[in-house]
Amino acid sequence: MVACATGCNRGRQKRLTEEDIHRITREFVFAANSAAPRGSEVHGEVGAFDKVANSSDLVEIHIFIKRHGKDYPPAVSRLIDELNGIGTAHGLTPEQTDNGDVTYISYRHAGVITHIVHIHFAGSTDVSSNSHPAPETSNGQGPRLAIILDDLGNDSAAAEAVFAMPYPLTISVLPNQTHSAEIAQQAQQRGDQVMLHLPMQSLGKEHQEAQELHGGMSHADISGLVSQFLNEVPGVIGVNNHQGSASTADKTLMAELMPMLKEHKLFYVDSRTSAATVAYDTAQRFGVRAAFRNVPFLDDVENVSAIRKQIEIAIAGASRKKDAIAIGHAHPSTLEALKETLPEAKSHGVKLVFASELVR
Repeated sequence: MVACATGCNRGRQKRLTEEDIHRITREFVFAANSAAPRGSEVHGEVGAFDKVANSSDLVEIHIFIKRHGKDYPPAVSRLIDELNGIGTAHGLTPEQTDNGDVTYISYRHAGVITHIVHIHFAGSTDVSSNSHPAPETSNGQGPRLAIILDDLGNDSAAAEAVFAMPYPLTISVLPNQTHSAEIAQQAQQRGDQVMLHLPMQSLGKEHQEAQELHGGMSHADISGLVSQFLNEVPGVIGVNNHQGSASTADKTLMAELMPMLKEHKLFYVDSRTSAATVAYDTAQRFGVRAAFRNVPFLDDVENVSAIRKQIEIAIAGASRKKDAIAIGHAHPSTLEALKETLPEAKSHGVKLVFASELVR
């Protein structure tokens, strides 16, 4: 019995926490960005939470080369080996299935799926049930890309660096920060656009805001908090969510919020911090002009080279989807990568625009 107990305990795996899973997801995304063929799109979505049973993170990889027969192109074989190597290093067991245009890899830990990877080949469609098609454009113009820089409000030097860039970058300012009002006013004076980076509840435990929209709030409390935030960030013309993986999936909360935004004549951009979001659909239902981030986040990895590749993916995404919205932050590495890479947009026929031009 003693021997059995010892062996059983040694064989039993400790469940991964949501933070463990999200950290591995970042490793998957970083590895895929490095190993996937040039021009591929890589996007990770947080979906695994301690409080939600059988939840998992998602990694979508779009590879714009065709697959012939059952064999993988050598670059894709190396990509899969790279992903499986990361999984094995963390005690994950891969299960791979295939339908020709899409390869599915599920990674299990202690019998529970923690990560799902979809590898889409050229000509395949996005089969994720929570994915929206790219917004159609009827403007008769060429492809357009809007870049939103989040979390402004604390660092006036970072805001000045953004203002100094010769591009229509949309800033999204957090309320309750030292320089929130000052940065918003400076942006207006310069003719730049300002959005409210509206704090919302996340399913994760980290970085909880002192004041944020969350499920169970009364109509009066939601209205009061939104009005307070709008007073703290003057002159905003639109809103996107700060965090919000819990709030944007809450149908009741979103149905309370959207009429208030319409009353203030504000548009809404869904940052899509969760695959379960209903924010964009709810905005459309209530007649709020809206859009959503439809290319990967720019700076999940704060590395100039990695961010440069993400910007290239955003430009390529705009070329293919006609309208694209990307989101990053005013980190020094992000601003450096933007300076180096945004001149490429024109050579690809992509026009850089403010976020307001892509809502509908």
